[in-house]
Amino acid sequence: MKRKPNRRGPEQQVLLNQLMHIAEGLGQTFAPFCEVVVHDLMDPKHAILAIHNNLSGRLVGAPATELGLARIADPDFPPVLANYSNQFADGRQVKSTSVGIKDSDGRYVAALCLNVDLTLFNGVQTAMAQFLALSSEAQPGESLNHADAIRAHIDRFAAKLATTPRALSSKDRRLLLKELKDSGFMEVRRSMETVALHLGVSRTTVYSDAK
Repeated sequence: MKRKPNRRGPEQQVLLNQLMHIAEGLGQTFAPFCEVVVHDLMDPKHAILAIHNNLSGRLVGAPATELGLARIADPDFPPVLANYSNQFADGRQVKSTSVGIKDSDGRYVAALCLNVDLTLFNGVQTAMAQFLALSSEAQPGESLNHADAIRAHIDRFAAKLATTPRALSSKDRRLLLKELKDSGFMEVRRSMETVALHLGVSRTTVYSDAK
């Protein structure tokens, strides 16, 4: 049986309007660590109505996710899915929560989704571990693993900007490469490869940013 498309009436519009306010408040409260997305499940081809603290790179007007389509198809779909493992398109690990919103007829009309980029917190955790360590920061001439020291430096740099290594802008990457060069890290064997892998860019990009 072909499913009839949902039509947005006054009730559904009120629900969406209130959800937009809730999403804005949550986005401001948990910035910049949590992406907050409002999905219009009555228009699955253009489901994303709002996105705050955009960590995934998606755009307003993007289509519904598989989870959203599952909610549209099944009114008995669980209203809350909390803290489930997820991934952004570039492979970053995410902790997500999705809350479905029903109208008085029991149909899902919208969803509020929260996505926390765990790589950002991994960077903060690394920075804190370095800060609490009794020994000084590892330098290229010391016995600690140089690749780990380079990755830790990158994580700390990104954490100070409240972002992740893979989300650094080209301008920020150039500042990072200057720091690494001034600290002597770029003299380490295979340092370019280590930096490129951790930033999610090519070695050519690293060479260009390092100039």
